[in-house]
Amino acid sequence: MKSSQKKHKTAKKKTTPMPFEKFNYLLVGIGAAVIAFSYGVMYLENSANGFFALNIAPITLPGSYALILFALLYRRKA
Repeated sequence: MKSSQKKHKTAKKKTTPMPFEKFNYLLVGIGAAVIAFSYGVMYLENSANGFFALNIAPITLPGSYALILFALLYRRKA
């Protein structure tokens, strides 16, 4: 083989897959927005015994944290 015709070996880069997809980021964003909204409404309500603090927040806050946890663990089947 002539030296001018040597084939150059191209190094193939192995790409690692992204840990999260668009769907995961969307769920994390929704969960964070609901958490911020819930704490904001409780702050504006300015009462520990208010309707939102006693009835709505105990549902929205743990639900949002669970949604974020689900978004971090969820992976679509290939």
